Amino acid sequence: MATTHNVDNKRYQGLIISIALFLSLIGALLAFTFYTSSLLERNTVLIDQTNQVANSAQAVIKDLFDLDNSYGEDTNSPHMQRVFERLEQNTGLITNSITAIGQGGTITDIDGDTYDLPQVDSKAQANIVAASEQWQLLEPKIQAYLKDADNIMVDSADELTQAVEQAKTSSLLINDSLDQLTDDVFTSAENQANTIRLVQILGVAAIFAYFLIFVFFFVRRLRETDAEALAARRETQEIMQTVNTGLFLLDKDLNIGQQHSKALNKIIGSDSLAGENFASVLRGRISDKDLTTTRQFVEQLYNPRVKEKLVNDLNPLHKVLLHNTTSEQGLDSRFLDFRFSRVYENKDIARILVNVNDVSDAVHLEQRLEKERSQNDMQIEMLTTILNVNPKIINEFITNTKTHIEKINNILKNPGSTQYELEVKLNAIYREMHSLKGEASALKLHSFTKIASEAEDQLNVLQNQGKLSGNDFLPLAVHLDDLLSLSNTIETLGERINRTAPASAASDVHEAVVQNQATDLSIDGSEIAGNEIDLDEEADGHLLDYYHDFAQDIAARQGKQVQLDSATLGQIKIPEHLKKTVKEISIQLLRNAVVHGIETPDVRQSAGKSAVGTIGLEMQSSGQDFIVTLQDDGQGIDYDGIREKLVKQGRFDVEEAKQLDRNGLLKQLFSSGFSTKEDADEDGGRGVGLDIIKAQVKEYDGKLNVNSEHGKMTRFVITLPNA
Repeated sequence: MATTHNVDNKRYQGLIISIALFLSLIGALLAFTFYTSSLLERNTVLIDQTNQVANSAQAVIKDLFDLDNSYGEDTNSPHMQRVFERLEQNTGLITNSITAIGQGGTITDIDGDTYDLPQVDSKAQANIVAASEQWQLLEPKIQAYLKDADNIMVDSADELTQAVEQAKTSSLLINDSLDQLTDDVFTSAENQANTIRLVQILGVAAIFAYFLIFVFFFVRRLRETDAEALAARRETQEIMQTVNTGLFLLDKDLNIGQQHSKALNKIIGSDSLAGENFASVLRGRISDKDLTTTRQFVEQLYNPRVKEKLVNDLNPLHKVLLHNTTSEQGLDSRFLDFRFSRVYENKDIARILVNVNDVSDAVHLEQRLEKERSQNDMQIEMLTTILNVNPKIINEFITNTKTHIEKINNILKNPGSTQYELEVKLNAIYREMHSLKGEASALKLHSFTKIASEAEDQLNVLQNQGKLSGNDFLPLAVHLDDLLSLSNTIETLGERINRTAPASAASDVHEAVVQNQATDLSIDGSEIAGNEIDLDEEADGHLLDYYHDFAQDIAARQGKQVQLDSATLGQIKIPEHLKKTVKEISIQLLRNAVVHGIETPDVRQSAGKSAVGTIGLEMQSSGQDFIVTLQDDGQGIDYDGIREKLVKQGRFDVEEAKQLDRNGLLKQLFSSGFSTKEDADEDGGRGVGLDIIKAQVKEYDGKLNVNSEHGKMTRFVITLPNA
C-alpha cells in the first residue's frame, strides 16, 4: 500500500551517515581511478609521440639519402614529388612534436586527433633539449634544400649535400636522445601505474572492510528493530482480534491499511480488505452520490486548515445503509456508522483512523419510533383538520380523493402501445395527482401532500426521460395505496367522531366553526354576519374560508403577503355537477396567482405597490353559463420570459421562439410540464396546474380567457356550461 510516513531522522542518523561515508569512499576511489587513467593515457600518448618523432627522424634521413642518390632525376616525377611531400611533412611533424614534448602542450597527430602531453621531468627534459639542438642544426638545411628543390632552374645540389652530411652527424644523436627520452617516460609511467595499482588495492580493501563492518552493525540493528516490530505487531494483532468494532487506517488515496480488526470483515461483509481501496469496497453498496461525497470528505480530513470537528459534522457515512452484494455472505443490508479520526505524526496528518460499527438495531428502533411518531402526528393532523374544517369539505375531499385514485387506476390499467399513448397516459395521471395534492394542501393535510409530491417527482422523472414503457408506471401503485389508506383513515376518524360526540358538542363545534367564519373574514372592508351565510342550503359560502386559508398558507411558504377578496363567493350556489371542477380550477388558479403572479413584498414596494398583494376570486351564474374569474394585481405574464424558458428547455430554438405570438406563447404556458418557475416545490414548478385548468375546461366544452398587463395584473375568466 502506497503510504507516506514522517521519518524520525534522529533514529536513522547513524545509518544515513554510514551510507554517506561508504558512498564517499567509493566516490573518492572512482575519482582517483579516473584521474590516474587520464594520467596514464597522457603518458602513453607521450611515449607514442617520442616513438613517432624517432620514426620521423629516420624517415627524414632516409628521404635525404634517397634524394641524394636520385639527384638529376626529373623533379616532377611521381617519385620525386612523393619524397618531397613526405620530407616536408615529417620535417614539420618533428618540429611540432619536439616543441610540444618539451613544453607539455597539445599535439595533433597526422589523423587530426588532438592529445594533451604531460610535463616531463628534468632528466627527460635534458634529452629533449639535446634532440632539439641537433634538430635545429639539421632542420634549416632541409628547409634550404626544399626551398628550390623542385625548381629545375636552380641548382640545389650543395644544399642537398649539406643536409645529407648534417643528417649523418645529427641522426645518431637525435635517435639516442629520443630513445633515452622514451625509456624515461616509460619508466615514469610504469612507476605511476604501480602506485595507482597499490592505491586502488588499498582503497578496495578499505571499502570492503567498511562494508563488512556496516553490514554487521546494520544486521544487528535490523534484528533489534525486527524484534521490536514483531512484539508491537503481536500486541496489535491481539487488540485487533479482540475488539468488537471495525478498525482500520485509511490513506489519502482511500487505501485500507494492511492491519485491521477481525470484526471488520464481518461488519463490512468481505473476506479480503487489507490493501483494498475503500471506494472500491463501497462501490455498488452505497449511492454514487454518497461515494463521491465520501471521497471529498476524506480529502477535507487531510486538509490541515479544516478543523476536524467541523468536517466530522459533514460525515456522509454516519448511519449509512450498506447494501449486501454477495449472496454467499448470507447477510442482509445493514446500517453502519463510520467514525473518522486523524492520526498525526509530529504535526502532520499521516493517516485516518476509521471506526465502524453495525448500528442496524439502533437505526431500526429509531425508524420504528419515527414511524409511530409520524403516524401519531398524522392522526393529530387529521383530527385537527376534521375538527376545524367544515364536514362538507371533508366529505368532498374524501369523495374527490377516491375519484382521483380510481381515475388513476383506470388510466394505469390502459396499457398503451405507442409513445404518444404513454405520454397521454402520463400527463393524465400527472393532472389527477396534482389536483389531489392541491386539495390536500388546501386542507393542510401534509401527509397527503408529501406522498402526492413524491409521486409527482416520479412522474416528472418519467416526463423528462424521453422513451417510456409500461413498467415505468408500476412504482406509482405504492403511492396510490398510501393515499387511499390515508383517505380511509380520515373517513374512519370522522365517522368515529360523529358517532361518539354528543349532539350538543357537535352542535357547539359546528357553531364555533360558523362563528369563526362569520367574524374573521372581511370582504371589501365590511364584516359579514353569521346569518348571512347559509352553509347547509343554497350558498357554498364555506368555500371562502377554505380558499382564503389556502392562499395564506401558500403565501407563507413563498415568502409573500396576499389578501383574498370576493363579493360573490359567499352567496353563490355552484351547480352540483360543476362543484368538483370549479373547486379544482379555483385551487389551481389561486396557487398560480400566489406562486407566479404576486411579487414578494420588497419587489412590490420597489414598484410602488402595496406590500400585500390582492387576489379577487369571483363566481357568478349567468344564464346557461357558470363563470369563474380570478384576477391578481401582480407582475402579469412575462412573454419574453416564456420565450427564454421554451428555448432553455429545448422545446423551441431561438428563431422558432421569436415567431410565436402571444396566443402561441399562452398555449405553451398551458402545456403539460412547462413552468416558468426555476425550482419545483410543494406549490408549483412542475407545469401541471394550468394544464389541469385547460383539461377541465376542454372536458366541459367551456371557454378560457386570459388577459394580462405586464407589471400590473393578470385575469383568468373560465366559462363552463350550467347544464
